[in-house]
Amino acid sequence: MTINIDRNQTPKMPKPFYSLLERVLSNTHSNSSNAITINFRDPDYSADNGGYHPVEVRLEKQQDHWRPIYITDFAFRGGPFPELMKDIDICFNSKQVYSLFSGWIGEREARELIAMFCDNFIAYQKMGVYIVDIQLD
Repeated sequence: MTINIDRNQTPKMPKPFYSLLERVLSNTHSNSSNAITINFRDPDYSADNGGYHPVEVRLEKQQDHWRPIYITDFAFRGGPFPELMKDIDICFNSKQVYSLFSGWIGEREARELIAMFCDNFIAYQKMGVYIVDIQLD
């Protein structure tokens, strides 16, 4: 099934990012669903050994297309009992981006961060480091 993702959202995401999502969702039958959550997880990622940060993508149905709601990159932080925390959060509703190190920033200020995040994320997916889990709501 073809998933039609609305690419005219702010903050702007690179075309290869949307292509990756469409490939991942190509065998998903979402006719009766109103939301899709995609989790990309490195099974070897841990606070002690590091690895590739887990990433979650949320899409919600609006008429004949799917609208991105958020993209969140998580990382272990804190000690002596580290917890998964938001490292980067791209929020399409507020049109802002959150970075653990800078807080909330606008789209213009976040362009380089978004480009770097997407380049890395796409490369990691191509390397096959993630297990992908798709949840339909």
